[in-house]
Amino acid sequence: MEKYINGFIDAFLDNMNWTWNSILFEVPWYTNYFWGLIAISLLIWGLEVVFPWRKEQSAFRKDFWLDGFYMFFNFFIFSIAISGFYKLLSAFFDSIGVSGDSFTIINISGLSMWIQLLVFFVILDFVQWFTHVLLHKFPLLWRFHKIHHSVKEMGFAAHLRYHWMENIFYKPLKTIGVMILGGFEPEQAYIVHFLAIAIGHFNHANIKITWGPLKYILNNPVMHLYHHSYVLPENSYGVNFGISLSLWDYIFKTNYIPEDSGTIEIGFPGDEKVPKSFFGQLVYGFRKSKKTK
Repeated sequence: MEKYINGFIDAFLDNMNWTWNSILFEVPWYTNYFWGLIAISLLIWGLEVVFPWRKEQSAFRKDFWLDGFYMFFNFFIFSIAISGFYKLLSAFFDSIGVSGDSFTIINISGLSMWIQLLVFFVILDFVQWFTHVLLHKFPLLWRFHKIHHSVKEMGFAAHLRYHWMENIFYKPLKTIGVMILGGFEPEQAYIVHFLAIAIGHFNHANIKITWGPLKYILNNPVMHLYHHSYVLPENSYGVNFGISLSLWDYIFKTNYIPEDSGTIEIGFPGDEKVPKSFFGQLVYGFRKSKKTK
């Protein structure tokens, strides 16, 4: 038991120290997720200011600072808080003889680094697309995902406004996605990390780009705005679930872009009941909302 407790504490402290060292520029630049997030955010925000799609929308849009705080909470504060629990889970699997090799389906060790990263990126994106579908389809999961859809004006920082419980849903499935790739080198994953952040920020940004023919592969702000539409197609629990790639939506027929004015209302019926404060949203979803007559 002492070994597990020490492992829990060490994981917590290691994560906290790494984040602090990142703030002080004492880690390699390519793994400095703290300042990397800030640099990407400033770049996409700058594009919003210079090339706004919805010109009437302020650069400091509604809930701008709330969403900005969510970025650091979900990526760093919550990550530090939960790191010890993931360490315990990993130790548990090791104790019963379950390792990453047990799940290997595709061995990519013989491929070039760039091909490995591409395969990793595509598989991870599919796992996230599938998880995203589940968040919309099942009422229990949707209760937490409502926080992300409570955004009323779209901007880059809305990308990371999501309930902390979504980390609990996504993390295990993303881990399995990594484990099925035998021979993958984890230290290369920072490239995919920064790419995913940049694409996610861009897809939520107040910018109008559809990529032309590449729209069938890459997600884009126009497509993702309709994912947040207040009004959905009849008998639909959601559309345009793509994270980085739109490919999966076109394959599984969940794509929907009826027009591209950018003037649609976003949110969902009943979004006025979602707390406006961060701390109110922090505990939201654990009690089933009462149905109105």
